[in-house]
Amino acid sequence: MKPDHSRFGIGPAEELSQRVSVAALVSVMFTNPENGKTMLALERTATMHKDEVKSEVIVKAKPFGGGARLKNPDALKKVIGNFHYDSERSYQERDFRILINPKHWEKIKEICKAHMEKIGNGILDPGPERELEEEFEDSLGIMVTPNDYYLKPNGMIVENLPNETENVNAKGLPTVRIYYIYEAIINSSEIIKLILINGRQYSDKDLQKMAWEDVRQGGKGRANAILAVDLDDLKEIYRSISIDELSGLIRFKEHQLDGNVLAVLDEIDHPKYQRFI
Repeated sequence: MKPDHSRFGIGPAEELSQRVSVAALVSVMFTNPENGKTMLALERTATMHKDEVKSEVIVKAKPFGGGARLKNPDALKKVIGNFHYDSERSYQERDFRILINPKHWEKIKEICKAHMEKIGNGILDPGPERELEEEFEDSLGIMVTPNDYYLKPNGMIVENLPNETENVNAKGLPTVRIYYIYEAIINSSEIIKLILINGRQYSDKDLQKMAWEDVRQGGKGRANAILAVDLDDLKEIYRSISIDELSGLIRFKEHQLDGNVLAVLDEIDHPKYQRFI
């Protein structure tokens, strides 16, 4: 499907300078059968980044989840006026990653809050099931269904201060963000076993090699795995870090954790987040 540019353009425009990313983040948890501890499963991604000088593969661990689905873009347009999708991919996937006039940011927040409270009018779908299915297939090569986990909503987080995105489809655009937070408890012993095996089988260096091999085979330079961490150990690391350091990538053992891991740790707060429960 080609985008209808008479209705929804692609990329920044003179007045459409504010990128908005609305996404679902999921704290995927399970009990480790080996010691009874609560574990947090993170998606580990290796992604090729290119500029005019160099190409490199960056490996980061982040919460499962992804862009919320914009179900009714015409209804959104009636509320906030003209907007563009941030990229061709967002248009094709109907991801709620758009460019707006900055004066409409407060209206976007009102719309998202109404959907969190289940009084929205169907403009968007904040549910994470689609992303969980896709990301578990990418990481483990298996299909998960809602029967494999217990899912519950856990509020909404807003980042009001724009930061440049590292999303390869919209790199560098100043972005404000809304996260719908969910908690998913894995109840399948077989999936738990596969998560633990996968986390131990692949190092970050292995993922880098796999991403480079993907490039050599004509791909975009990506590889996926899972990182399972002791939740108490992770929270202890975050409690020991200064507020300023919490804003960026965090080192956990030999891994880099994306800044939005903080968003699913509800006991660890940060001034950049406005939380709605």
